[in-house]
Amino acid sequence: MSRWSEILAIAVTLSFVMDPLGNMPIFQAILARFEPRRRAAIVARELIFALAILLGFLFAGTQILKLFGLTQPSLNIAGGILLFLIALRMIFPRQSRDDAEIAEEPFIVPLAMPMVAGPSTIAILLFLSSSEPERIWDWCIALVLAWIVTTLVLLASPLLMSFLGSRGVRALERLMGMILILIATQMLLNGVRDFLMSLRIPA
Repeated sequence: MSRWSEILAIAVTLSFVMDPLGNMPIFQAILARFEPRRRAAIVARELIFALAILLGFLFAGTQILKLFGLTQPSLNIAGGILLFLIALRMIFPRQSRDDAEIAEEPFIVPLAMPMVAGPSTIAILLFLSSSEPERIWDWCIALVLAWIVTTLVLLASPLLMSFLGSRGVRALERLMGMILILIATQMLLNGVRDFLMSLRIPA
């Protein structure tokens, strides 16, 4: 796989994990009482916060792993489990959204984090930055590409929701969830394999 195709693959995975389609109804519910211009400004601000948080974890990934004594297999397994849970929520969404009942203007929480800069996205970035630190700028490009896609989708969410309708949004989200389950399973299997190899037991 060439460098740019790998960057694109990582960007697509990060886009799935950020789940802009699944977050659209939540963003709309939380920001419904604001006028359109103010709503767009809040979305843009929160997404900039989310990018800053994710870039921080990407560039400090190796130091964070060393600080807490984490290993690559444990990160792979934890990331796979988190991705799997996120994918299940995409396929089988909850009926009620407690996050939508926030009275004041959101600031960082919950829109920037954990809705966009969530634990699964952070786990992937930690894995990338620690497994191949020499390619940190490639992963940075992939993150920015995924962030741009997420930003465009969320800023256009009023138009997209009116065009696709609630059923169309749910169908797309479930399709993305199925793809994400495959990615999560492979990530989990890789973590188990690496753990068994570290014990010198044949996988």
